[in-house]
Amino acid sequence: MRRLEIPSRIPPPVEGHLRLGDDPRRPDAITVNSRYLSRRGEPWFPIMGEFHYGRYPAAEWREELLKVRAGGVTVVSTYVFWNLHEERRGVFDWSGDRDLRRFVTTCAELGLDVVVRIGPWGHGESRNGGFPDWVLEADCVPRTDDPRYVELVRPLFEQIGAQLAGLTREHGGPVVAVQVENELYDQPGHLVTLKRLARAAGIDAPLWTATGWGHAQLPPDEVIPLFGGYPEAAWDTAHDGWPQQSRAHYFFGPGRDDDSIGADLRTTEVTGSDQSRLARYPFATCELGGGMYTSYHRRPIVEAADIAALGLVKLGSGSVWQGYYMYHGASQKIGALSTLQESHATGYPNDCPVVSYDFQAPLGEYGQFRDSFHHLRLQHLWLACDGPELATMTLVMPPDAPADLADRETLRWCVRSDGRSGFLFVNNHQPVESLPAHEAVRFAVELDGRELVVPREPVTVPSGAYFVWPLARPVGGSLLLSATAQPMGVLDAGEPVHVFCQTAGIPVELVFDAVTVAEVEGPATVVHEAGRVVVTDLVPGPGCLVRVRDASGARAAVLVLDAAGALTAARGRLWGADRLVLSERPVVIEEGRLVAYGQGSSDVRVFPVPDFATRSDGVFGLLPVPAASCQAPEVKVEEVGQAGPARRPVIDAASGRASAPTDADFEQAAVYRVTVPAEAFTGEEELLLRLDWVGDAGRAHVGGRLVADQFWYGPAWEIGLRRFREEIVEHGIEVRLLPLSEDAPVFVSPKARPAAYPGGSVLELRSVTLVPVPRTVIGEAGR
Repeated sequence: MRRLEIPSRIPPPVEGHLRLGDDPRRPDAITVNSRYLSRRGEPWFPIMGEFHYGRYPAAEWREELLKVRAGGVTVVSTYVFWNLHEERRGVFDWSGDRDLRRFVTTCAELGLDVVVRIGPWGHGESRNGGFPDWVLEADCVPRTDDPRYVELVRPLFEQIGAQLAGLTREHGGPVVAVQVENELYDQPGHLVTLKRLARAAGIDAPLWTATGWGHAQLPPDEVIPLFGGYPEAAWDTAHDGWPQQSRAHYFFGPGRDDDSIGADLRTTEVTGSDQSRLARYPFATCELGGGMYTSYHRRPIVEAADIAALGLVKLGSGSVWQGYYMYHGASQKIGALSTLQESHATGYPNDCPVVSYDFQAPLGEYGQFRDSFHHLRLQHLWLACDGPELATMTLVMPPDAPADLADRETLRWCVRSDGRSGFLFVNNHQPVESLPAHEAVRFAVELDGRELVVPREPVTVPSGAYFVWPLARPVGGSLLLSATAQPMGVLDAGEPVHVFCQTAGIPVELVFDAVTVAEVEGPATVVHEAGRVVVTDLVPGPGCLVRVRDASGARAAVLVLDAAGALTAARGRLWGADRLVLSERPVVIEEGRLVAYGQGSSDVRVFPVPDFATRSDGVFGLLPVPAASCQAPEVKVEEVGQAGPARRPVIDAASGRASAPTDADFEQAAVYRVTVPAEAFTGEEELLLRLDWVGDAGRAHVGGRLVADQFWYGPAWEIGLRRFREEIVEHGIEVRLLPLSEDAPVFVSPKARPAAYPGGSVLELRSVTLVPVPRTVIGEAGR
């Protein structure tokens, strides 16, 4: 039995010390204390996803933001890269894909809040961290209060202020926060200067933030320090195995800092580990790894469970603001004067792709839905309901917590509680180094004067499992003391319907306080024992709904989904009601219609059942989703040039890391001409070109213009074609591929590493296919 006693009294947060927030007299005021954020007088739990407007076609912003919203994200964070807007000094460009105002306005129209990361230095794997070249050539000391530098920044901030005019909170706009600089760890006074400069330019928000990792010295009470954590690190060296710094993010605990983020750019060592100063601020994040980019020398594969388990650990550890980087992948622009990626050529330790910034994100470089989208959405559905209460709860660690990061044997768990109720978190997953299963697991939690033992009978927590269970939470007017299922929110379906999902194959049991329950009805075994009502023998799925009548006679219901079905769940206002949708195809809900993406013809399950549904499955109505016409024609692939010998490794003298191939190296690449027939394009829907290949690096050109590239790391290379439609029909696509040398000093995941290198290198183009991504609209008119 694993035991934990929860303090009966949680100290109140510190109020009024931060120079942040709206006037509290404002009806919809955003305020902040030392523990959490509030909005309209109630605790507020933001879910933030990074999406870079300047790296994505403006014509597709609305569609992609709808996907972001469908994933449960409520706040969109975006960099304003200086070199995208003022590549030549004094010449600003806010047009087309650079139209910040249009992007923020579109977010507002969709009910999404916005955080603008205004820099002026941003990083984001951008050339010079986002500085135009001319800034580095100027006679000044960048990223300091050097007056010469400040005068260079002033026009940029004035331009951003003009773009955001009327879109700040003062004018009812969506901008809730502004981040100044990024990864600046030793210039607290400069951050105050930037904040003052931004406000003078009309950039304002109730919340001001700065990245806090690397033991950053921040101006006290002026900004909220935001933190991060990644499952992998493309900035690490090319060694085999898992980066040491990533391990910490799979252990519960009060620590927030990760000194490794940005360490490849810091010029001094971080010293000290005291984080007590952070108690003045809520635990907020902006860079929980939604994936990881591929640098030339290190090319990791990040799995959905790696991302979702990390996010859950941060929630258990006290996060009150989940921020993912990246949530939506993108493509680097190519500037008028240079390429704009981070590279050895500009003094950076990592060579990045010229174009691709896919990041293996929940939504890919071309809007692809990844498995991580569904795994994170499962947490977001819960946070949409319980996030505000979770924000007020504090972390309580068990006495048997792992002693150090080398411990792979002790089960990792904790509780967040307000002294009356709470949530029990378990993580038995970490990347690369699998954790063992734990048998005969039970937890005994002393909470509010009673002992909650969960489960009643010992269970096995399998390797790779991660989940959260409720403790002493209301279900209507009844009190659910414990449940071995993960909450997914509460539907308003005439009666409150509390949705849960089964976790880790563990049998589902619901234990109620008998004093608060008059009756339980449904497909389950109900036993009364020792002041508790125990509900067991539940079979999770579309028909697993039990109704609970409380002592006053009011009713509520509990719906328990199986784990696979829960990953297909979406929720939103649909056909005049709050509905839960289960769909094997990704769906986006808009008022009055449902949009399903991709191929397949499986039925969609909807609860509550719409009037026009003619069939049902359990308590869900079944809506047929006709298979979209998705038979793509074959592409014609011609090899027009064979590859030369594998290039010899080139090592960057400054970083000691392998450098990416140059334009000259690609003259020795294998060359393929890919012809895509015009009839392959259907309407405005996306069409992916999928290349299954093995090698080193690839580039795709259309009409002589570089449009996509990849450092091979295992998964198929996908290129979205609709944005290049006319050019592709006219010119076709030229693909250049380089072989991977057996002795290349690069890290490739063992999951993908080639088994053989004939003649000392490997290059193989296995297949080239077209993959349509149809959009099927379901609505009352089309029933």
